[in-house]
Amino acid sequence: MTVEEIGTYAGLVWNALAETEELGTKQLKKITKLKDKEVFAAIGWLAREGKVAIQANEEDPKEHLISLVQG
Repeated sequence: MTVEEIGTYAGLVWNALAETEELGTKQLKKITKLKDKEVFAAIGWLAREGKVAIQANEEDPKEHLISLVQG
């Protein structure tokens, strides 16, 4: 996986999140058709840039909820 590929994955994840308030990691994987490691690399990229918020999913402790940071 290259930096360019991760940037592309981050764009896919950002676009998916822009369509809704928040998504779980499983939903992101389904919508973007990315593999687990690709989704998590994209989330890491976006988190490092301060573009996403990550919180635990109370209904499923194995999953996180991701949303775009407003502002």
